[in-house]
Amino acid sequence: MELPANAFKSKLADAPLYGCWLGLANAYSAEIVATAGFDWLLIDGEHAPNTVVTILDQLRAIEPWPAAPIVRAVNHDPALIKQLLDIGTRTLMVPMVETGAQAAALVAAMRYAPGGFRGMGAGVIRADRWGSVPDYAQRAAESLCLITQVESPAGVENVEAIANTEGVDALFVGPADLSTNMGHLGNPGHEEVQGAIRRVLEATHAAGKAAGILAPAESDTHRYREAGFDFIATGLDVVMLKRAADANAARHRGGLPVAERGTY
Repeated sequence: MELPANAFKSKLADAPLYGCWLGLANAYSAEIVATAGFDWLLIDGEHAPNTVVTILDQLRAIEPWPAAPIVRAVNHDPALIKQLLDIGTRTLMVPMVETGAQAAALVAAMRYAPGGFRGMGAGVIRADRWGSVPDYAQRAAESLCLITQVESPAGVENVEAIANTEGVDALFVGPADLSTNMGHLGNPGHEEVQGAIRRVLEATHAAGKAAGILAPAESDTHRYREAGFDFIATGLDVVMLKRAADANAARHRGGLPVAERGTY
């Protein structure tokens, strides 16, 4: 069996790519969103109630569809990163990366020795199809993609070092955390925050890497696309469900004649 290709890295040649955040922690809903036509989907292990097992279930649900899965870890824990890679995560996003040293440590956590210190589970892990990919340990790095998130003033200050770290494939801006950490809570459009975002974009492209951002507001999507971001999250499943539910309830709260309620 051949080493599985990294669909997300392959798709970057056709940037810009549009994606959706998956925060419902449910394989059934993940599969529904996978049929919608997004280029990529982010399984959120940071702010959603996910475990390694629920992430595995969602990877399986998404796998038959064209959308490329990305998994966001909750932190920099090498033991967790090992588990996420072992279950078949090929594109990993890690939050709150603030230095080149942190970025290099994440790269090392994703690689087997001598390039890193990922624990050896070859033959008993889903990533190598339980031993069916004979050269997995030697070539695993080829199929992996690391996205580091810049979400703080320290991360912006050190963005050139992060972007130029060998093994980092892309950087992703979290506007909500970045604006909050810069003292502009709830205002990612603030001029100072936008300047920081531009710096991240420029440094990332100068290093020859891809840049991503979360932009569920349509006006932000257009602005960041024109700025040159390579992959943009345009939706969040939790938000879309909440808004649709609110709109439906508001529309029918007063009660409608039976003939107008419709059938399902």
